Amino acid sequence: MNDELYLEHCHQLLSDFADTLFLRTDGLEAQNIFRQLAATFQNLANGQGDLYADGPVLVARLFTTYPDFAPPFPRELLWFFGGDCLHYMPDEEIAIFQQLEDLRLQAAARGETLNLQEARAKLLKLQ
Repeated sequence: MNDELYLEHCHQLLSDFADTLFLRTDGLEAQNIFRQLAATFQNLANGQGDLYADGPVLVARLFTTYPDFAPPFPRELLWFFGGDCLHYMPDEEIAIFQQLEDLRLQAAARGETLNLQEARAKLLKLQ
């Protein structure tokens, strides 16, 4: 998976999460803070705002204010956003994502495209 495909993959993960979160808050009043957070995630997924600056801030708000919604958040996005988002990952998980990143960069240097799901399955010994 090259950088462009990886960005598209992560953007799709964000979009799927934002849509799900927005649907789960649909019954709340428009001024409800949680519904506003869901709408902000959806806006970011739709290209409004700075993905790299606003994404980690939204993740921190979600994880600290609504920790019950942290488990469905895609772990790969924590790695993608990096920085403070890595504090929400155990060291073992960070090591796996680092190995995946290294494999992805090595494949790109060879002009190849890494199958991220297959590489993840091998690292986690699921195959």
